[in-house]
Amino acid sequence: MNSFSVTILGSSSALPTAQRFPTSQVVRFNEQLFLVDCGEGAQIQLRKFGFKMGRINHIFISHLHGDHIYGLPGMISSLVLYGKKGELHIHAHSDLQLMMEGMMKFMNEITDLKVIYHPLNFRRTSVIFEDRKIRITSFPLKHRVSCCGFLFQELPTELHLDKHALERYDVPVSQRSNIKNGADLILAGGSVIPNKELTLPANPTRSYAFCTDTIFKKDIVSIIAGADLLYHEATFSGDLADLARKTFHSTSVQAAELAKLAGVKKLVIGHFSSRYKSVSSLLEEARAIFPETLAANDGDCYDL
Repeated sequence: MNSFSVTILGSSSALPTAQRFPTSQVVRFNEQLFLVDCGEGAQIQLRKFGFKMGRINHIFISHLHGDHIYGLPGMISSLVLYGKKGELHIHAHSDLQLMMEGMMKFMNEITDLKVIYHPLNFRRTSVIFEDRKIRITSFPLKHRVSCCGFLFQELPTELHLDKHALERYDVPVSQRSNIKNGADLILAGGSVIPNKELTLPANPTRSYAFCTDTIFKKDIVSIIAGADLLYHEATFSGDLADLARKTFHSTSVQAAELAKLAGVKKLVIGHFSSRYKSVSSLLEEARAIFPETLAANDGDCYDL
């Protein structure tokens, strides 16, 4: 089975604390590392938790508030100093390129690293990356500025061959690849052995949904439905619902309600306001509605 995990680099909201850095995460899928948001200190956290920055080729930026992008200039500068070559793809609001290119004039000259910017669509759901094994989709959230969530979906794998059936029908090696992809077996006499008699089900696919910063947005339920893991911001506790609405954020109660509506398997809440020295009360609120809830801490790793 393909490895699939999420590591929290930063779980605070706008203000970092002594225990929590601003928002950033690493999604690991097999040998690929995808960076989601790049708050201040992201490169420090990458080193602290054992990730090699040079292996990151795609960065996904949800929106252009400082606590989600201020780590990006320093990280790119470090990548250049480390001698990273090839391409670095940044998926973000089109204005980020203007911001970054202005700053990069005063940084180390980029020679062997080509930074490529891919504008996000903030009006509709869009596939922004896909290879043979994983698809990454952006979808609109509702914040004070244009903001996207991201859905990481493992693509279906091949069927498993039933070794007993292979022996029974003496299936040639040359046909086994096609059978794993759904083909029937045609015997020498012309009779057909249905694929279902030759194979076992493929491994179940997994998915991860990232949602921050946003108000409670019920219309994303159909997009993230059934996700194995949902990360949803819970900036405030339930008693501050008015403040959450005013600042276009969510409460722990709302995050849990959305997880329940979407039928996800597990919820991780984060993006906590710095006013909370302990987030245990937010966790208790969420678990009262959606028991399979965890509170993010910097360095936490979740295997899907």
